[in-house]
Amino acid sequence: MNKSLPVYLCQHRLRVLTSLLLLLTCLLSASTGVAQSSLSLPFFDDFSKTYGTNGQQPNPALWQPGSGVYINNTMGINQPTVNVATFDGLRANGMPYVQNNQLAQGYTDTLTSRPINLAGQTTASGVYLSFFYQIKGLGESPDAGSISVTTSRSVVAGDTITRFDTIVTQPGDSLILQFLGSDNAWRKVWAAVGDTTNNNFVQVFVPVSNAVYFHSGFAFRFRSFGRASGPFDTWNLDYVYLNRGRSANDRFVKDAAMRQALGPFFKRYTAMPLSQYLVQPELETADSIKTDIRNLNNVFNSLKSNFIVRDEVSGRTVQVDTARATNQFQIGGLELFPRAVRPQPVRSLTGATRAVLRYEYNVETTDDQNVTIPGGVLKQNDTISARAVLDNYYAYDDGSWEYGLQLGPRERVAVRFILNKPDTMAGIQACIVPFRTNQTGQPFVITVYGNATRNTNGGATGQPGVVLYQKAFTVQYPASRNEFVYFQFDRGIAVQDTFYIGYQQISTSDTTFLRLGFDKNSPFGAQIFYSGGTVWEQNRPQVSQTGGVGLNLSGAFMLRAVMGGKGNGLVTAINEPEPLAPLLAYPNPTNGLIRWENPRLTRVDVMSLTGQILRSVEPSRGQQTLDLSYLPDGLYLLRLLENERTAVQKLIIQH
Repeated sequence: MNKSLPVYLCQHRLRVLTSLLLLLTCLLSASTGVAQSSLSLPFFDDFSKTYGTNGQQPNPALWQPGSGVYINNTMGINQPTVNVATFDGLRANGMPYVQNNQLAQGYTDTLTSRPINLAGQTTASGVYLSFFYQIKGLGESPDAGSISVTTSRSVVAGDTITRFDTIVTQPGDSLILQFLGSDNAWRKVWAAVGDTTNNNFVQVFVPVSNAVYFHSGFAFRFRSFGRASGPFDTWNLDYVYLNRGRSANDRFVKDAAMRQALGPFFKRYTAMPLSQYLVQPELETADSIKTDIRNLNNVFNSLKSNFIVRDEVSGRTVQVDTARATNQFQIGGLELFPRAVRPQPVRSLTGATRAVLRYEYNVETTDDQNVTIPGGVLKQNDTISARAVLDNYYAYDDGSWEYGLQLGPRERVAVRFILNKPDTMAGIQACIVPFRTNQTGQPFVITVYGNATRNTNGGATGQPGVVLYQKAFTVQYPASRNEFVYFQFDRGIAVQDTFYIGYQQISTSDTTFLRLGFDKNSPFGAQIFYSGGTVWEQNRPQVSQTGGVGLNLSGAFMLRAVMGGKGNGLVTAINEPEPLAPLLAYPNPTNGLIRWENPRLTRVDVMSLTGQILRSVEPSRGQQTLDLSYLPDGLYLLRLLENERTAVQKLIIQH
């Protein structure tokens, strides 16, 4: 009996463990069943309603988590309705799938539907999935071509694991659609390869006709394949609709929808300091705000539009504009109906510290009369809104970038800001886009310039002038896509009338060039100035589509001027000379040879950023130049002394 007791205890423990495992399995199955309960037809999403803390995620009731797609209304061109789902080489947090391997290729974003119940459907049911897609849009263009891809699978037989590798030819840059069969296998049913871009969206109809798809756990997914080291190979997706009783000619839906993003509320900026706006609200408020409405049906649709402005800080409604109902005509469901409204200057903000004006445009339609799609779903795209911020900073961007632009080692970019009254600058906000390699900690230079004028055919044109402030910072990436990083100055910089913020690359390696976010939708591109050497040139966005000589970019750098810093008396008005100006050396940047105008200079110290003196020179009589070309490229400190006076400036050496 004593010998059999251990056996009995072991068997008892085994039965208890088995029961616990069965209970745990049942609980997990029940939990999974609740979370993954199949959806019923119809399935529809035009991404007009966004989710997530940053409002950039797809609807979790319709799509599986972890897709990586970016929901927005800025990346598409002529999208069917407000918002698209954008596929590229960035994760949902805005960072590349692969860093420090700039040529990495692979599957990137994957948008997978929740399970959909197709049990009981047959090939005669007319089940079709339709959607619109666009190559590139305002992002980076996918390339045509193909690439060999190795896929692996493992087979377990007893204690032996056998791995099978299969080499397949995969389009180099592509968007594919797959269906999930009852055998739990994904099958490709459609694909588009990077090719000639189109400024319109293409509609696609894919039949669900294979019996293997008619089960209760059917699902579909879109996957992008391309470069995984940044925002490359962009695809836009919109208006996904799955239902029975359809055909390939089922193009029209009784749906009138908002589409294009609203224009800026302000005339000269997208955001500005409240104190600056209140100086002249009538002149700072835009003359009109435009958008358009799209009728996706092939018949008349009665519309009534409303324009509302609310202050999200105080909760007050500051404007309501209602237009009468009209019958809008269309052709083939693709006619556009432009409408512009005039925003009213907001004068009731005296005493406030900040305001966030949410201006909203919505239409009242007959979308609720649809038979196949619930009207409540289609009404989600009847509203479009934007925010105009009155706080402590100036901005020309709408808060989202479509691409990142880089500078070469001798190039400079500056952005102009025009004040209504003198102010003090505290720092800058910048949105740095991750490309190719991780540049965290890499130095770059921010410069604040005063205003200079030059005579052009008898007229005066502003451009960056005297350097008011210069400081080196290190690259930091924001926590998520479209967020900004604040780079604070070590003292307040007094400015008045007009000033410029410039940034400059220090590294000379192509893979480490800093990419600053660029908003391609901004109408304020004329505020950009560019220098490839010593001459500044104003951007000409009006010729960006037709070409021309010089810089012609449509859009704005995501570089913002933060105001409200406390001045320390070292800088006064721009139109007054700086007290230390005679101690400046130039050019900056330089290939090594520097010059100064002050003939009474007693000493020049060249130092590293840590303060180590690399060279100290006491100029001889008449000496006003110094050759530093033997120093490697980089950022240095230059200390110039004249008896009791001292000035320190940053110096960039680039050979």
